[in-house]
Amino acid sequence: MTVPMPTTEYRASPPRQSGRSILAVFVGFLVVVVLSLGTDEVLHLLKIYPPWGEPMPQTGLNLLALTYRAVFTIVGGYLTALLAPHSPMRHVAIGAGIGLVLGVTGVIAAMAIGGLGPIWYPIAVAVTGPPCNVLGGALYVRQRRTSG
Repeated sequence: MTVPMPTTEYRASPPRQSGRSILAVFVGFLVVVVLSLGTDEVLHLLKIYPPWGEPMPQTGLNLLALTYRAVFTIVGGYLTALLAPHSPMRHVAIGAGIGLVLGVTGVIAAMAIGGLGPIWYPIAVAVTGPPCNVLGGALYVRQRRTSG
């Protein structure tokens, strides 16, 4: 006679769900990158920003870039949560962790290269990215709770 296994045991996600999980995190990240670099390019073409490769020491322009990156990161967190097949905030946390690692890598690179602009800017991007991502995910979860 066999004894049934308890239903609370851990089971790995089916391959299809794992793929959807990876896709959710990737799409959220990709949206942030595409929107950020696209906006950068428009501002370069409009000559609001200096040409690519030249330093941008102006505090106001760096604050502008930080602001739209924060908004785009909130959107990325929201999309990650929306696309997650389960546990939306877990997916957002994974995306935020990846963003933090990449942000710290950017700070290290900026310090090593030097002359790109004020060092506070890449530090601010690295520090504000994860909370903005989590805020986007939380907005999705809250909206889902109130609408359904």
